[in-house]
Amino acid sequence: MDMIRRKLLGAASAVALVAGLATGGNALAADPIKIGMSMPQTGGLGGGGKAALLALRMWVEDVNAKGGLLGRKVEFIYYDDQSNPANTPGIYTKLLDVDKVDLLIAPYATGPTAPIMPLVKQRQKLLMGNFSFQVNAKTKHDMWFNNSPWNTAEGWAKGFMEAGKASGAKTVAILAEDGEFAQNLADGARPYFKNLGLDVVYDQNYPPTTKDFSSLVRSIRASKAEIVFIASYPGASAAIVNSIAEIGLGSQVKIVGGAMVGLQFTPIAVNLGSKLNGITNYHVYVPGMPLPGVEAFLKRYTPRAKAEKIDELGYYLPPFNYAIGEMLEQAINATKSIDDRKLADYFRKNEMQTIVGPVRFDENGERANVRLVTAQFRGIKDKDQEQFRSPTKQVVLSPAADKTGEFIFPYSKAADAK
Repeated sequence: MDMIRRKLLGAASAVALVAGLATGGNALAADPIKIGMSMPQTGGLGGGGKAALLALRMWVEDVNAKGGLLGRKVEFIYYDDQSNPANTPGIYTKLLDVDKVDLLIAPYATGPTAPIMPLVKQRQKLLMGNFSFQVNAKTKHDMWFNNSPWNTAEGWAKGFMEAGKASGAKTVAILAEDGEFAQNLADGARPYFKNLGLDVVYDQNYPPTTKDFSSLVRSIRASKAEIVFIASYPGASAAIVNSIAEIGLGSQVKIVGGAMVGLQFTPIAVNLGSKLNGITNYHVYVPGMPLPGVEAFLKRYTPRAKAEKIDELGYYLPPFNYAIGEMLEQAINATKSIDDRKLADYFRKNEMQTIVGPVRFDENGERANVRLVTAQFRGIKDKDQEQFRSPTKQVVLSPAADKTGEFIFPYSKAADAK
């Protein structure tokens, strides 16, 4: 394992060096500002990680084309953490002690980020979060700022559960992966469900290595739950949807979905096709939302993604990763510094202007102005990527400012809706 890891880091170092030279010519000689991170390029999170990395590379290219930051080019150093949380502490130690980076960006997702939080706090380094959930709840690092448009578990589940409650549902089933993200979410959501007066009739965790969900889906069906709340990572999300399509959940089910990571990724959505119909899930951006900055970014991103054979639509991670760069750029230019503490103070006191809209942070470094979308899949056809560019295929139920349609229930009726 150690040998494999050394080879991986060595290869990534070569990638980082080439990236620095390509964007600046004499960047290394000009004392560049070094920004470092790990980003999954392989493993279960690799598909999303590749798309996110492209967005960050685009920001580096853009900022260097303008002359860099503080008159210095930006050198971007990144490693593949293989979607494995066990790899990230070593990678971030290397970034700090060997690569001597100036600034850090967290890896994509909760699992790979959680293990580096104690290290970053101990070293008193600013860390820009990257679509993780509540990883700072215990560490309480005062220089953590998460790019995701969500905050608490209640806020995450609110749109989904309000739709379920409005349908007259009284019982809920919870299915959650036994991992950092899903457990943080489920633990926070359970009291919220209770406060809504819902009866939890099924509550089950499953190992991250689970491939066959047929027995779990049958158990949910047997529970006769009317709301099925699922917290899962990409591979499991796809497998669960396939099992639901094969086995069914019962005519009593009003709403299914909630926190299924992966259904936002183009390759997964295209492969699942019509099996997605009726599922109600969270999202961060769907076509039709009034975010012209995202639309302009995607026009540049899509041909690059197509050439690199990664997620061509890029609705989920890419705009928000580009926004990480924008926020760093804004803070560095405003403070005329790359000092971690000065940048943290700026983030805490100011509203950031990004392609995903204005961003404000609360005292914990999480999003103060939450903008998480709850959307229902409708009229999805099989093997058709272009359909997902239409605002009619993912109908926004909440928040009110972004709403594009009414909730259709029960789930069986929504699955047949056009």
